[in-house]
Amino acid sequence: MSDNQEPQEDCGGAPRPGEQHALLKPFEGKFRAVVKIWMGPGDPMVSAGTMINSFQLDGLYLHQDYVGDPNDGPFPEFKGKGYWGFNTVDGRYEGFWIDNASTMMQTEQGSVDESGRQWTMVSEMTNPMTGLTMQKRSVIRLIDDDHHSMETYFTMEGQEGKGMEIQYERAN
Repeated sequence: MSDNQEPQEDCGGAPRPGEQHALLKPFEGKFRAVVKIWMGPGDPMVSAGTMINSFQLDGLYLHQDYVGDPNDGPFPEFKGKGYWGFNTVDGRYEGFWIDNASTMMQTEQGSVDESGRQWTMVSEMTNPMTGLTMQKRSVIRLIDDDHHSMETYFTMEGQEGKGMEIQYERAN
């Protein structure tokens, strides 16, 4: 490190969750999800499932564990896992997602708005149908402590379109 650089974290001790991590606290717990996916024009495919979110690694990361309800769609036994947290070095939220519907490890970065209730996460990924790069933008809204949503948009050939919407409601 040169003399004019300041360290972003205290390298002498373990990081501790801060106010940015605390904003993720309402997402902790068990939620029922209704998922809508648009694969093209027309009505979306609709499915449901359960998301269980728990803080791990000393409260630094929100672990997401999703299991879809059995269905007759193209992903009859859908499962997914992810992590979401705040990178104190880069000053941004970061997410990671994997599932059994693809072999992609999806990563994204973003920020929360001034209200502390809406996150915008962005990334680039390979379009599985064309092999071309596309942009992904997800908007996560905390409605209240028992409800939140995520809308995902994809930009292909300069056109942004809604590809997915998930509505979450806290379950007992």
